[in-house]
Amino acid sequence: MTAGRYANKRKMSRLERKNTLIAYSFLAPNFLGFLIFTLVPVVFSVVLSLLDWGGGQNAEWVGLGNFSFIFDEFSFQDSNLGIALKNTVFYTAMTVPLTIVCALGLAMILNRGVKGANIFRAALFFPYVASLVAICVCWNFLLMKDGIVNQILGAFGIVMDKSWTSSRDLAIWAIIIVSTWKNAGYYMVMYLAGLQGVPAELYEAATMDGANAWQKFRKVTLPMLTPTTFFCSIMMVISCFKIYDVVAIMTQGGPGRSTKMLVTYIFELSFGGEGIATSAQYGVASAVAMVLLVIVLLVTFIQFRGEKKWVNYM
Repeated sequence: MTAGRYANKRKMSRLERKNTLIAYSFLAPNFLGFLIFTLVPVVFSVVLSLLDWGGGQNAEWVGLGNFSFIFDEFSFQDSNLGIALKNTVFYTAMTVPLTIVCALGLAMILNRGVKGANIFRAALFFPYVASLVAICVCWNFLLMKDGIVNQILGAFGIVMDKSWTSSRDLAIWAIIIVSTWKNAGYYMVMYLAGLQGVPAELYEAATMDGANAWQKFRKVTLPMLTPTTFFCSIMMVISCFKIYDVVAIMTQGGPGRSTKMLVTYIFELSFGGEGIATSAQYGVASAVAMVLLVIVLLVTFIQFRGEKKWVNYM
């Protein structure tokens, strides 16, 4: 009896080890990818932020000297870093609420069982998976001086006699419009999932209490979508602070410095750019990247704290 139990335990132990090895074999590629392409570069960037290194010469330990240089930059009213930070904050502050409003509005329309809803969902989601280069090139044509956008505005009496991407005042709005248009479909899918998870009984109870459409939206839909909105806002804030590709394709940070962002500033520090020393400054660039990381973490922490107040307010 005892020998049989011992044999069964050994078999179970072998089976458990085999299953564990199989599970680890499936997880290993993901962990290796994270280790090689994320963890190691992050650690290297932290170390590099404490060094003065231009790529070719020997690295020199400067400690917090790179961070001191960054904060000295803020003392100049017209510094590249200050302008990049201001543009990034403005871009984030405009893009996040615009995308949320568009995504939620589209989701509520499609959630009503509109005829051909599946086709519209696919069409609205397509910009998120389409080639970003193709999207930006097409939008550059649309936003030209004689482009379709200016022609439509002209039909409403709004005269636009210049290309959006060549105007210091409009270039950043071109980036905001393209980013919102590209991402709205993705977050629309998130909101559709959230809306379909709202119990119908809540709307029935609100109807029996005499609530109108706005009151149902205000007191039922929005509170029930709080987790979705919280997730979408955090993901968008992180994405907006890391904006680079759209800017690099459409405006290259110009005209002037009107669309220079923190990540484009980091790129220019590493590989040269307008108003930046031609020699590489990998240490300073890594220090700016660390400051960007702290900013994103701080904003995320504030959002986590604000979520509870939002729920209580609703």
